Amino acid sequence: MANTKRRTVLKVALGSAGVAASPVLAGGAGSAAATPNRGPDLVGVGDTSITVEFDDKLRSRVALKGTNVTRFDAGEALLLGNRAIDTFAYRSHQTRKTWHPLHGGGIQVTIQGDSAEGVRKTVELTSFERLAGMVVMTVTYTNLSGAVLNVTGWRNGAHELLDAPGGFYTFSGTTHEDRRDWVQQMTDGFAQENSLGMVSSDYGGGTPLATVWRRDAGLSIGHVEPVARILRMPVRRTGGGASIAIEGDTPRALQPGKQLTTDTTFLTAHPRDHFVPLQRYRQYMGDIGQRAPETPSAAVEPIWCAWGYERGFTVEQIVGTLPKVADVGLKWAVLDDGWQTNEGDWDINTQKFPRGEADMRAFTKQIRDAGLRPRLWWAPLAADPDSNLFRQRPDMLLLDRDGNKQVVTWWDAFTLCPAYEPTVDYFVAQARKFIRDWGYEGLKIDGQHLNAVIPCHNPAHGHARPEESTEGVARFWKRVYDAVHKANRDAVVELCPCGTAFAFHNLPYVDQYPASDPLSSYQVRTKGKTMRAMMGSGSSYAGDHVELSDGGDDFASSYGVGAVLSTKFTYPQASPNDPYVLTPEKEVFWRKWVGLYKKNMLSTGEYRGELYDIGFDKPEAHVVAKDKTLHYAFYADRWHGKVELRGLGRSLYRLTDPFNGVSLGTVDAQHNTVKVTFEQFQIIVAEPIS
Repeated sequence: MANTKRRTVLKVALGSAGVAASPVLAGGAGSAAATPNRGPDLVGVGDTSITVEFDDKLRSRVALKGTNVTRFDAGEALLLGNRAIDTFAYRSHQTRKTWHPLHGGGIQVTIQGDSAEGVRKTVELTSFERLAGMVVMTVTYTNLSGAVLNVTGWRNGAHELLDAPGGFYTFSGTTHEDRRDWVQQMTDGFAQENSLGMVSSDYGGGTPLATVWRRDAGLSIGHVEPVARILRMPVRRTGGGASIAIEGDTPRALQPGKQLTTDTTFLTAHPRDHFVPLQRYRQYMGDIGQRAPETPSAAVEPIWCAWGYERGFTVEQIVGTLPKVADVGLKWAVLDDGWQTNEGDWDINTQKFPRGEADMRAFTKQIRDAGLRPRLWWAPLAADPDSNLFRQRPDMLLLDRDGNKQVVTWWDAFTLCPAYEPTVDYFVAQARKFIRDWGYEGLKIDGQHLNAVIPCHNPAHGHARPEESTEGVARFWKRVYDAVHKANRDAVVELCPCGTAFAFHNLPYVDQYPASDPLSSYQVRTKGKTMRAMMGSGSSYAGDHVELSDGGDDFASSYGVGAVLSTKFTYPQASPNDPYVLTPEKEVFWRKWVGLYKKNMLSTGEYRGELYDIGFDKPEAHVVAKDKTLHYAFYADRWHGKVELRGLGRSLYRLTDPFNGVSLGTVDAQHNTVKVTFEQFQIIVAEPIS
């Protein structure tokens, strides 16, 4: 089909259950019914959810289920400083069925066009049958101008989701130093760069996906490279809607006849929020081996952490609390920050453990004797200025292009390079010792610097490319994960990157992902929805200490999204103004929630995030399926009215409020609403009546 400009639209037919059937190519008049109101000179690719079409200037338009949600936009561009080459006269296109050994069958379209500046753009788009709603894209620019082009970067997937009543919401998988919400309403003037690089010396990285959505449609973009990339995914509220794109900085002098190929990016169109796009991203990455590990059963057991006593704890305080921890029904006891002499050496503080390792082994035995599992807090890849590690091994430091060290702000330490083999070996040996020699059954690994790092320019490391450090973070975690599980195959590795957005490429080497210092109950819930999409059923997401939630006691927000319950109460009272003491009144409440959690174990259920929109559905709603029973959770400051129970099957369902122990009647799929009045939360169990 080279050098033609006939109307050609490609469709992938999907089965009724959303399972892809065989690809179907349609062209000419025969495709008109499937793609109405299309112009005469279009070429595109898609499935029954998404269609991406290009016009004769190689501008692209996105449709969701046959309805245009964008205009024709300059979706791809080569950037030269303040100038963009983004208009290309159509030259040719080719279409073919394709088979990928990992992703399966699909349709691939290759489109070419030439710019007035003498640049040829080749766009390769692939729609895989099993990844509904997702189009994967790479773009190659060839310099045919005869002159050197001073390229600064590229842009893919740049579209403006058209305005609609109700406004817009956005999700970003990137890190911000102020630890803002991952899901936000896009008010007038809203703009967010969403960099996957470092936004400060120790904050950065994340999951390479961003979303903008309105009530009936959304767009998501990102990359599907097997290693972390330093890209941007800017979103902005515009006069005509909400814009989104993915951009890469690739400064180079593009010589005549040479090519530049972008990272592999993707675009999805979808109804509702970011949950389904994250599922598609997870499925794609799972195909290439980036998937969550099989979760140890211990990773869903409820947690007590000694951080309520903070760094000034005494061993006697912790040991004295253990009987109450077990009596309340918790299963983990976590020794937090303060057991060590410094971050770096990780020597035992002999003021607290006078006999050193002998006392540490005795301590873990006391935890097990209380019927609990011991877990140890640790913050690797950092060295305090007064540590022996810093003084004796400066070669381990991560240095920027100017030779500057990278500060870990919370501990006044410096970041070490995760791609330098001596650094890796040093911390792997520590992890092995904690589990094999000291008797810990899990690690709570903590610190915002653990999510991502800058490119490393330390000459001692001999990096082939500075970006090896950025890409090496995930490989560092793999080495730690493998060492821990070799020492104890049932051990639990928890990673808490302190308020950052989890870097997806690290997560295959982690057993438990906490809410990571949430600033509100809303963050507990939205992070929970996000992590369940990214990691799938069976993964372990923990709500972090309940004391960080609204009111310091909002177990409901963790429970309703299927999160593992966690607390840092003290007992007995540690000081006259102790805010975390487990009073008799609190104890009744704590026991009730822990008992409900252990009875239903929603952490092991299937989170049905596709059923409700976190932005537009009111009240906020979540549902977890356990076998054929559906567990609903609704949240609002105050609510009086009907709530809709989505996802019901063909049965009649008996409704109960398990927290208050009352019946709420019966419903079925055709009559699926119930009237409730509540403050803060409402839990509803829908159990099929056989």
